[in-house]
Amino acid sequence: MRIIVTGGAGFIGSALVRHLIGTGHQVLTIDALTYAGNRASLRDVEANPRHQFLHADISDRAAMDAAIAQFRPHRVMHLAAESHVDRSITRAADFIQTNVVGTFTLLEAARAFWSMLGAAEQAAFRFLHVSTDEVYGSLGETGLFAEDTPYDPSSPYSASKAASDHLAKAWFRTYGLPVIVSNCSNNYGPYHFPEKLIPLTILGALSGRELPLYGKGENIRDWLYVDDHARALDLIAQAGRIGETYNVGGRNERRNIDVVRRICAVLDELVPANAPHDRLIRFVSDRPGHDARYAIDATRLETELGWRAAENFDTGIEKTVRWYLDNEWWWRPLRDSYDGRRLGLVAAAD
Repeated sequence: MRIIVTGGAGFIGSALVRHLIGTGHQVLTIDALTYAGNRASLRDVEANPRHQFLHADISDRAAMDAAIAQFRPHRVMHLAAESHVDRSITRAADFIQTNVVGTFTLLEAARAFWSMLGAAEQAAFRFLHVSTDEVYGSLGETGLFAEDTPYDPSSPYSASKAASDHLAKAWFRTYGLPVIVSNCSNNYGPYHFPEKLIPLTILGALSGRELPLYGKGENIRDWLYVDDHARALDLIAQAGRIGETYNVGGRNERRNIDVVRRICAVLDELVPANAPHDRLIRFVSDRPGHDARYAIDATRLETELGWRAAENFDTGIEKTVRWYLDNEWWWRPLRDSYDGRRLGLVAAAD
C-alpha cells in the first residue's frame, strides 16, 4: 500500500515508518522537523526505495494538497503533533496551531483527494487519527479509560488533542471521510526525545545528574512499548471499523517513582561503576494540572482485532535502556541542544 505518515520523524511516527517499510509498504513521511522531529530516527529506512521524505508543515494546505495528489495514498496515518505537556503550559499557541489547525488542514486536504476517487478507491481509503489517553483527564484509584469515557482534558496539550479528535470524528459524520481514531497510553522505547520521563531519567543517570520527579512520584501511567504501538496502528488502519475509536494500552501501570527506580536498577546492572543510580532521585514541585492516573482498557482492540502487547514493562524497559547505551550517536546531538532543564513552569500571561 501507499501510506502517508505525518510526524514520521518523531518518536512514535518513526517507529511506525520503520514497521511499515519492514512489512513491505511504500511510505511518504511528512514532518516539519520542529524540535522533536529528527531525520536521524529514520536512518534505517532513508535509503530504502519504498520510502520518501517531505519536509513540510501539515498546516500548509497547498503543500498537503500537492503531496497527497502526487503520492495518491491508500492511507493517511496522522501522528504529527506537538506532544509535551510541559511545553504546552508555556507555549500553548504552538499546540493549537499544529494539533488543531494542522489537523483541520490535513482533514480537508484528505477529503478533497478522497472525494475525487472512484467508488472502490473511496471504500478502501482510510484516515487514521492518532491521539492520546490524556484527552480523558484523570482517573482515581480504580477504573480504566474506555472508548466511551467522556473527555475531560487538563492541559493545553490534552485540550488541543481533544479538539483534534472531535474534528476527525466530525469529518466522518458530516462528510463521510473514512476516519478511525486511536488513543494510546504513554509510549516508551528507542528514539524517544529526551524531555520525556524515561529518556530524561536514563540520560540524566548516565551523566550523574539529579533525577527530578514531580510531587512525590506517585502519579500512575500505563506504559506501552513503542513497537507494540506501531503494530497496533497498522492493524487498526487495516482492519478497524470506520468512525470508531480504538484505545491502545500496554496494561503496564506503574507509579512514576517505580519507573525511575526500575531504570536505576537496570543501569546498576549494566553500568555498575556508577551504582546506585537511585541516589540521584530528587522530588520537585508538581506540574500544574498534573493528572493522577491514566490506564487504558484495550479490550476492543484485543478482542475485535486480536492485538496483544508483546512487551511487558520489565522487558521493554531493559531493551530501552540498552538502546540508549548503544546509540549515543542519536541522542548526543539532542542532549547538546536540550540539556534536560525543567520545562512548564507557569509564568504570567503576555
